Amino acid sequence: MRALHQVRADLPVRLDEGGWTAGSWLDETLPALLTAVGTAAPLTLVLDGLETVTDADAQRTLGDFLTRLPHGFRVVLSTRHLPGGPLPALRARGLVAELDLHDLAFTPEEGRSVLTALLGSAPTAADSRALYEATEGWAAGLCILGRALARAGDAAGVEGRRARGGRAVTEYLATEVLDRLTTEQRRFLLRTSVLDELGTGPCQALAGDRAGVLLRELARTVQMLVPVATEASAYRHHPALAALLLDVLASEGADTVAALHRSAAQWYARQGRTTEAVRHWTRSGDEPAAVAAVLDGWEKEISAGHGARVSRWLDLLPRRTVSADARLCVVAAMTALAAGTPATAGRWLDVALLRETGAETVGEGGTVGEAAAVARAVACCLTGQVLTAGRLGESAVTGARPLTSWRALAGTARGAALLWTGRYEDAEALLGEATRDAHAAGHGLALVRALGLRALGALLAGRRERAAVLGDEALQEIASAGLHRHFVSVPAYVGRAGLLLEEARLDEAARALSDAEAVLADSSRTASEPHIRALCHLTRTRLESARHDTHAARGAREAAEREAAGCESPGILAGLLGRAAGEPAVVPFGPRPQDLSLGERRVLRALSGSLTLREIASELYVSHNTVKTQVRAIFRKLDAHDRSEAVTRARECGVL
Repeated sequence: MRALHQVRADLPVRLDEGGWTAGSWLDETLPALLTAVGTAAPLTLVLDGLETVTDADAQRTLGDFLTRLPHGFRVVLSTRHLPGGPLPALRARGLVAELDLHDLAFTPEEGRSVLTALLGSAPTAADSRALYEATEGWAAGLCILGRALARAGDAAGVEGRRARGGRAVTEYLATEVLDRLTTEQRRFLLRTSVLDELGTGPCQALAGDRAGVLLRELARTVQMLVPVATEASAYRHHPALAALLLDVLASEGADTVAALHRSAAQWYARQGRTTEAVRHWTRSGDEPAAVAAVLDGWEKEISAGHGARVSRWLDLLPRRTVSADARLCVVAAMTALAAGTPATAGRWLDVALLRETGAETVGEGGTVGEAAAVARAVACCLTGQVLTAGRLGESAVTGARPLTSWRALAGTARGAALLWTGRYEDAEALLGEATRDAHAAGHGLALVRALGLRALGALLAGRRERAAVLGDEALQEIASAGLHRHFVSVPAYVGRAGLLLEEARLDEAARALSDAEAVLADSSRTASEPHIRALCHLTRTRLESARHDTHAARGAREAAEREAAGCESPGILAGLLGRAAGEPAVVPFGPRPQDLSLGERRVLRALSGSLTLREIASELYVSHNTVKTQVRAIFRKLDAHDRSEAVTRARECGVL
């Protein structure tokens, strides 16, 4: 009212009139005031320091006034606290324009201009960036820093000037923030200063049951608590406030700080938030507890495709701690394999074997030596060393316990080696066991990879129906586990594309193949699995040939040849490349001669003649039933329905 009377002395309502009371405000004073203001020229009223209005009656009368403003009358409210009162209702009606801490913060360019004006010369890019990061564009903070640096002069040196500026900001916050708080609020901020993120749960673990109430109060009244985008009710300390709080807390002794970190670590560990638990265990100085948290949780995360999360855990540990523990070296190697970097995995495995001290177990029941053997087999498979992977995988499968992740991974590596060397039936048997083991162990990566390789094997063996079933199962697992962009999904995508090509569904095949190529493009920095890369290029060759794009088909074939050249043994790729080079049309994948047993090949040759099945049995000195069994197997492997189609398919595939 006083502010209005300074610019509108003709207003009919005055504070000094005896009739003015809080009770008469709504019924008499406010209507008369609004009528008088509404008939006058437009007016803007600025109320600064609104946070000082704490009287309930005063807040209520101000709310009544703001909700009934006449047209042409504006009110600007300036406050350090998040306002309550009528603001939510006015916001819902679209009658409020708000400028918060983020809106008022300087941009990096504006901050540099302010510092230049205060210092008399432009700061270096490094200085400007460091000062901006320390304040996050907070206008008062940047000005305090700039003035402190200007007073310090060049003689203090860069570090000395920054230290003086930091002290100036700390002194400002101590008087303007900490000194205005209650003892309870101050204690809350100090005890929670060790947290990177302030949520109700961790704050209660450190500051007691009232922490949630205090957090909401301080979030409204202390603008140096910044909302966290990932969670609606979570905040973080502004860097300048965090520096002050940690400095004050440190004065209480290192034991106090360590105890708070341990309490935080225990709470996060109970919630299954291992990243935060490891971070706080490490900060508390309890490295054994941090190591135990990593060893307890790594296998579940990697099997679900969250290898990057485990990598962050390892990064939180001191490097010497990781390299001194054979178990952690194996974890680092498996993390690298999950990321498609087998060369890095190999280096960690070398260190693991040097650090191995005995029967230490890592993961689900495997010793360090057994785990390292499995990891070596997987690494060889990913780098195209299929013969070596086959040998290592065979011994690793024998040494691993059934229904464990290690057995699933070893079986997948060995099965892949058998697949790429053309032993489709043996590959299917071993990959089937790996599928069972992966299901039992809950290892999503191994499961998707095993199913995808089985689908590919069935397609290459000419068993389309089986390939379709396995491919669908692999794609379902990819969707449920969220592994669309992981390289283990590529065999399933390539298999689906090949199957769709067989059915001449070119557009759908192109989409499936594009999915595979997109994943491989994301992992181009790795040397993962040249065999599957080559097969992907060969599938592209077939697709472009079907589209009669000779140039694109030739480019894809040449890319496949380059990938095959990097393999220890190209295996089935040699035959597929030969057919791609000699036939411009779509060439269906089919079985190789070694896919048929010796007896089946003898019967197949006889089927190309005119002999009946009984006559073939007599010629081969076997029973009639044996010949019928072998004929059924031949039809299945060649995807044929009669002997004429079987002979034709066999000649197309080079079996005859």
